[in-house]
Amino acid sequence: MKLRIKYRLLFTMLAATGVVVVCMFLIMQWSVGHGFLAYVNTMEKDRLQRLAHVLEQSYGRSGNWGFLQQEPSTWFDVVAATREGREGGDSDNAQRRMGRRGFANLSGQGQHNPQRFAYRFEGRVVLLDRDKHLIQGTQGSLDTAQVKKLTSDGEVIGYLALRPRQRLTDTYQLLFVKQQKLTMGLVAIVMLLVSAALSLPLAHRLVEPIKRLAASMHRLASGEYDTRVPVASSDELGQLARDFNTLALSLENNERARRRYLADISHELRTPLSILRGEIEALQDGVRPLGPDSMRSLHAEVMHLSRLVEDLYQISMSDIGALNYRKELVDLTELLEDALEPFSAKFRGKNIALRQQLPDDDLIVFADGVRLNQLFSNLLDNSLKYTDQGGELSVRLRRDGGRAVVEFADSAPGVQPEELPRLFDRLFRVENSRNRALGGAGLGLAICKNIVEAHEGTIAALPSPRGGVLIRIELPLTGSRT
Repeated sequence: MKLRIKYRLLFTMLAATGVVVVCMFLIMQWSVGHGFLAYVNTMEKDRLQRLAHVLEQSYGRSGNWGFLQQEPSTWFDVVAATREGREGGDSDNAQRRMGRRGFANLSGQGQHNPQRFAYRFEGRVVLLDRDKHLIQGTQGSLDTAQVKKLTSDGEVIGYLALRPRQRLTDTYQLLFVKQQKLTMGLVAIVMLLVSAALSLPLAHRLVEPIKRLAASMHRLASGEYDTRVPVASSDELGQLARDFNTLALSLENNERARRRYLADISHELRTPLSILRGEIEALQDGVRPLGPDSMRSLHAEVMHLSRLVEDLYQISMSDIGALNYRKELVDLTELLEDALEPFSAKFRGKNIALRQQLPDDDLIVFADGVRLNQLFSNLLDNSLKYTDQGGELSVRLRRDGGRAVVEFADSAPGVQPEELPRLFDRLFRVENSRNRALGGAGLGLAICKNIVEAHEGTIAALPSPRGGVLIRIELPLTGSRT
C-alpha cells in the first residue's frame, strides 16, 4: 500500500517535532536536576558562611577549640542552629536549645543510616585547626571541598571546609524535582498533540497545490493540452505552476501546428494526385486523346508532386538531424556566382533585372558547398516566382566584421510586416491562390532556415527598399570560428 504524500509529510513533521520535543524534555530534565542541585549548593554556601561566623565568635570568647573537643555534641548543636538561620547564637545558646537531644537525634540518624547522613550538610562539613588537623567532621578528601579561612583578631584560627553535594537526598527536594519533571513530561505530550493538530491541516495545505498539479499533469499526458494550473503563490510551487502552464501552451501550439501541417500536406498531395487521376481517367475513357499535350500535362503534375515529396523529405531529414553535411573551406563569393549563373537566363525571360554586388576578395567559410548552393537556388527560385515582370532582384555579398552577409532584395509584390517572421514556417504562404499556379508548397524557406542554422548562421526576412522582401543571411567566416 502506497503512503500518500500528505501523510508522509505529516509523519515527517511529527517526527521532527517529536525529536525536538524529546531533546528539549531531556535537556530540561537534566537542567532542572543539576540546576536545583546547584541552587542547594549555593544555599549551603550561605549556611557555611553563617556557621563560620558563629564559630569565630565562639572561638573569640573561649580562646581555643576546647569547647568543641570536650563536648562533641556542641558541634552538632552549632551546625543545627545555622540550619535554622539564627547566626547570632553562640555555642552555649545552641547547647541550651538543642541539649543532648540534638546530638542524640543526629547520632541516631548516622547510626541507622550512615550513608544518608554522609550526604547531609552535617556529614559534609569539616572543621580544621590552623595546622589543618581535624577537629570535627568526618575524615576524607577535601580536594573538591570549599574551604573558608576562620580568623579571630586578625589571626588564622582554623579552616571550615564543605564537601559539595553530589546528589539530592532530602525528601522534599526530591519531591520538588520529581514534580517539575512530571510537569515537563506533560508539557512535552501537550506539545506533541498540538503539533499533530497543526501539522495535519498544514500538510494538507502544502500538498493541495501538488495534487492539483499532478491531476493537471495526468490530463496533459492524456492529450488535454488546454489544461492550465492556477498560480496562487510566488514560491517554488508557483514557479512550477507557471512552468507547467508554459509547457502546456507549447504542447497545445505544437499540436495545433502538427494538425495544420498534416492538413496542409494532405491538401498539397491531394491536388496533384487528383489532377493526375483526372487526366489518366480522361485518357482511359477516350475523352482526351493521348498526345504530346496530354503527356506534357501529366509530366508537369508528376514533377510538381516529385518536388513536393522531395521538399518534405528534405525538411524531415533536417528536423531529425539526418541531413549529411560535408563541410570544408569554401569561397562564398565563388559559390554565389555559381548559383546565379543558371538563373540569369530565367530572370531575363521573365523580364526581371538581376543585379549583383559581389566583393573582389575571397570570403572563406567552413560549409557544405552543395547545401549552400541549394540555399541560394531556393532563394533565387522564390524571387523568380514571386516578383512581378519588369521588376528587379538585387543580390549583394559583403563582409561585416567576422561574418559574411548575403542579401536578396526583390521588388513588388511585398509582404505585410506582421507576416514576415512567418515566411520561414512550414507550409506558410501569403497568397494561397497563387501557389498552385506558381508551384510553391511553402517549404522552400523552411528548408533554407534549416540549412543556415546548420552552418551556425542566421536568416531573417525584412521589408525590401525596392518594395518586395529582403532576405538577409549571415554566416561566420573562418577567422571568427571557435
